Amino acid sequence: MDVRQKIIQRAALEIKDGMNVNLGIGIPTLLANEIPPSINVLLQSENGLLGIGPYPTPAEVDPDLINAGKETVTAVPGAAFFDSAESFAMIRGGHIDLAILGGMEVSETGDLANWMIPGKMVKGMGGAMDLVNGAKKVVVVMEHVNKHGESKVKQICTLPLTGKNVVHCLITDLAVFEFTSSGMVLIELVDGATLEEVREKTEASFTVSPQLLIHQ
Repeated sequence: MDVRQKIIQRAALEIKDGMNVNLGIGIPTLLANEIPPSINVLLQSENGLLGIGPYPTPAEVDPDLINAGKETVTAVPGAAFFDSAESFAMIRGGHIDLAILGGMEVSETGDLANWMIPGKMVKGMGGAMDLVNGAKKVVVVMEHVNKHGESKVKQICTLPLTGKNVVHCLITDLAVFEFTSSGMVLIELVDGATLEEVREKTEASFTVSPQLLIHQ
């Protein structure tokens, strides 16, 4: 299975019936195709759409319907369209139950760095700083190591921060971590991963849950 798909399938389990969910750009946008029909959720895009549906087929493409990553999307029945100011009022007002965001680095204390991409021109941090402070729960999805094989799960983030102590759950292609008052806790091993591999590829300090779930 593709690494990104493995991450997204696990992240989909964080979405519960009745939630308003914001999907960040990158890997999180793939979640729109993974939500089962039995779950009633509203996906929000900070550029002004509440009620994102799956990616469109070629026949369904509407250039006026895009998400925050400028990808074409569909809208579910009952979807609402509004301006960016209204969108951020939803976020800042605490009306987003769950934000699923991509990450460049996450620290052992739950700090997130996800807006500055080394070596690339970035126009700004977008809505990420609002989301990590306004959403009731923040889940970060990312690959465990970068293209150089270096851990992205850090003791201290080296890139500019999006927010401090804001991550509730981290899902990678190897493991799932929760951030608690006592620190970073490994709660799941992804299918094919071992505890030894996770320790080797994780710079951050973490404890292992006594109820560690190992997917087979």
